Amino acid sequence: MAKSKTAFVCDDCGADFSKWQGQCTECGAWNSLKEVRLSSSTKTASAGNGRSGFAGELQSKVTALSDIDLAELPRFTSGMGEFDRVLGGGFIPGSVVLIGGHPGAGKSTVLLQTLCGLAQTHEALYVTGEESLQQVAMRAKRLELPTDKLKMLSATDVDVIVHAAGVVQPKIMVVDSIQVMHQVEISSAPGGVSQVRECAAQLTRFAKQSGTVLILVGHVTKDGSLAGPKVLEHIIDCSIMLEGSHDSRYRTLRGTKNRFGAVNELGVFAMTEQGLKEVTNPSAIFLQRADEIASGSLVMVVWEGTRPLLVEIQALVDDSSLGNPRRVAVGLDQNRLAMLLAVMHRHGGVMVGDQDVFVNVVGGVKIVETSADLALLLALVSSFRDRPLSRELVVFGEVGLSGEIRPVPSGQERIREAAKHGFKKAIVPYGNLPREPVKGMEVIAVKKLSEALEAI
Repeated sequence: MAKSKTAFVCDDCGADFSKWQGQCTECGAWNSLKEVRLSSSTKTASAGNGRSGFAGELQSKVTALSDIDLAELPRFTSGMGEFDRVLGGGFIPGSVVLIGGHPGAGKSTVLLQTLCGLAQTHEALYVTGEESLQQVAMRAKRLELPTDKLKMLSATDVDVIVHAAGVVQPKIMVVDSIQVMHQVEISSAPGGVSQVRECAAQLTRFAKQSGTVLILVGHVTKDGSLAGPKVLEHIIDCSIMLEGSHDSRYRTLRGTKNRFGAVNELGVFAMTEQGLKEVTNPSAIFLQRADEIASGSLVMVVWEGTRPLLVEIQALVDDSSLGNPRRVAVGLDQNRLAMLLAVMHRHGGVMVGDQDVFVNVVGGVKIVETSADLALLLALVSSFRDRPLSRELVVFGEVGLSGEIRPVPSGQERIREAAKHGFKKAIVPYGNLPREPVKGMEVIAVKKLSEALEAI
C-alpha cells in the first residue's frame, strides 16, 4: 500500500518544500505555501538483480543528439488562419495548449467553433465541466455550427475523462475548464493548487502518450494573470491569452509561450452574431481615423510576433488643476511613459511637469515593445503645441536615456507595410534607413530626438 506524503507547494512559482514556512525562498512570496497530499510511487527495481536490468534499460533510452530525427512535426489546421498564426502554423499531435481570458472574452465560443469544424474530418471530443450539454448545444445552434459529428462529455472527474477519451480516441480534445476538474484521491476542493496541478499532469500524460491535441481552458485572476499554480504554465506547451474589452467587438489572441512557434504572436478576431470571425488585415481596423485629424494623433508601426502592425496612438496634454499632475497610459507601460517624459524635457526642451498627460493606443492593443517610444513623444509634442501631424506620416523607433534614437528589428518590413497602406512619409531611426528607396515613401532617418522634433 502506497504511503501518502505531504508537501507544501508555492502558489506563485510551484516550488516544493517539505515543511511549511512563511516565505517562499524561490520567488520571495509571503504566505503562498499550500499543503498538498501526494501518493509516493513504490520502487520497482530491487537493489540486487534489478540493477543490471535497469542499467540496460537506461542505456537503451539514452540517445545522442545527432541521432535524433529532425523531421518536421506534422501539423493540422484549426480552420482559422489567425488561430494557426498564434499556434505557430497549426496543432501538433500530443501538444497541450492552455487558453485563458476574462469571463465573456469568447474562450468557449472560439473553441466550440474550432472543434465543430475539425469534427468533420477528425475525431473530436469537447469536455465541459462548467456548462450543461444543453447550454453548449444551444450556443452551437445560435452560432449555426455543424454539430452532427462532435462528441460531447459533461464531467469533472479526471479519471472519467481519461477513460472516455481512451474509448473515443479523439485527435483533439478540449477541457473547459481546468479549474473545475478534480481527482477523487485528493481531498482539496477543485481549483486548489493540488487539484489543478495533478489534474493537469494526468491530462498531459494522456495527451503525450496518445498523441491527442489537448486544449485546456484556464481562468484568470483580477490582475489578468492565469489562476492556479505557476507550475501549470510550465507543464503545457503553448499558453494563449484571449484579450478584449466588453465594449469592443474585437478580440486579440496573444501567445505568451509556445514551444513550437513564435512568442508574442498576435491574432485578431471580431465578435459577431455567428461567433468570432478572423480579421486578416488587422492594420485596417486600427487605422479607422477621423476625417479631421486632431493634434496628438499619430500612426506607428509595431512588430507583433512575425508581422508588422499599424496602430494609431493618441496623446492628450492638458493643464492640471491638481498639485500632482496625472500620468495615465492605456495600452502602454506607465513607468516607461514617465521615463520618456523626462527624456523629452532633458533632450527635447519640452517641459510638461505641470500638465496632465493621457496616452491611449487605439483598438485596445497592448504594446510591449520599445519601438513606440518615438511615436509617443511626437504625439505628446503635437498635443502640447496643438499642432496636428500629417495623415500620411508614420513613425517608429526606440528612444534612449541620452536622447538617441535606436534602431528596432525588422525596420525594412515596417516601412514596406506602411507604404502598402498609403503612407507617404516616415520618420525612422538612422540604423533602419533602407538601402534602396521605397517606392512612394519619403524616409527621414534621425539619430537624436532633437532631429525628430525638427522634422515635424
